[in-house]
Amino acid sequence: MTKKKKEEVIEQLVAVAEPKKETPKVTKPEWEVKNRTYLLRGNKTPLTLTIPGKHTRKHSLLWFDPKTQKQKEIRYATNMSSPFAEEQKGEATLGHIIFRDGRLDVPSKNIALQKLLSLYHPLKDKMYYEFKPVKNAEDELENIEWEIDALNAARTIEIDQAEAIMRVELGSKVNSMSSKEIKRDLLLFAKRNPNLFIELVKDENVMLRNLAIRAEEAGVIILSQDQRTFTWGSNDRKLMNVPFDENPYSAFAAFLKTDEGVEIYKSIDKKLN
Repeated sequence: MTKKKKEEVIEQLVAVAEPKKETPKVTKPEWEVKNRTYLLRGNKTPLTLTIPGKHTRKHSLLWFDPKTQKQKEIRYATNMSSPFAEEQKGEATLGHIIFRDGRLDVPSKNIALQKLLSLYHPLKDKMYYEFKPVKNAEDELENIEWEIDALNAARTIEIDQAEAIMRVELGSKVNSMSSKEIKRDLLLFAKRNPNLFIELVKDENVMLRNLAIRAEEAGVIILSQDQRTFTWGSNDRKLMNVPFDENPYSAFAAFLKTDEGVEIYKSIDKKLN
């Protein structure tokens, strides 16, 4: 074997023996160190509000550990790094958890309190929640998109459907409103409560309920005083019995979609128009 051949064989053996360098995996830390803000639910802003910071008979502060299948007592100790009482060694200095003007700002160095509030406290998402700017922006964007869709739908809706939707919101007040007033209030309703507005637009029973109410107000049909029976206004002939514990107009709207109800719908619509 020549010298050159020997050198090539040695290089190949070294290449095989040399271990491959693995790219280290970047793992996201389980707990992100940052300042955190907690807000009371329902936009409440009392001057001060204190929530329980330790387990008592009156206020149970326990967290179920799925790994050990045991309840762990939690408490806020200002001189401890863990929110769990069993992991707090030595004399614990208990602290108060106080919201001021509906807000509690916890700095990044106070990890124990942050974890207690963000992960373990039983009042989380019931009395208070952690404010997350990104999530808040996503919610605002979704609300804006709902509002745009609702307003676009409100602009194209016919006056009969507009009246039916506004009757859900305003009741019999729509009877004394002009078409422009109904359209104006419809746009305001769509802007104020876009989710409910879109839901009503898609609800085919809204139009039928409005027809039933208009027919009852005009005397075309009559609803008995106990709100259990609909009859014709002209001859008192019974049209239907209202099922127990149902809204009479919703029940009548459902009835109008039956084979028998279709003919009654046509008759009512003709008398109203």
